[in-house]
Amino acid sequence: MDIHEILEHLPHRYPFLLVDRVVEVVPGERIHAYKNVTINEPFFIGHFPHHPVMPGVLIMEALAQAAGILSFKTLEEKPSPDNVFYFAGIDEARFKRPVMPGDRLDLFVTIERQMRGIWKYTAEAKVDGQLAASAKLMCAKRDL
Repeated sequence: MDIHEILEHLPHRYPFLLVDRVVEVVPGERIHAYKNVTINEPFFIGHFPHHPVMPGVLIMEALAQAAGILSFKTLEEKPSPDNVFYFAGIDEARFKRPVMPGDRLDLFVTIERQMRGIWKYTAEAKVDGQLAASAKLMCAKRDL
């Protein structure tokens, strides 16, 4: 999926869109996407000016956005003004290496289960094949 199709499957927009491309998506199972991390990211101005590091919460958000794309593809739906996927939980979050400008942050998300609008995922973010972060994520689809 290129950026145009990603924009059809996520409600997020700059500066909060954190998925640049989807390499592979298997609806109902898994997704591999990535974020190109550049020095132009607005958060690097203050985190940290002398040693820019991508905030861990934004790595988790990037994983959640990849999970959102996977969920919409699984449901064969697109975002609408009538509903939203909320980030409902993060368990077992671990950060193993810093993510810096110039890195390509590969996002791997697998659906563990889905029941009554609650989705659970296993997620990993990697840079150059090295684990940068991992977590169990939970999202909830809700009508507005």
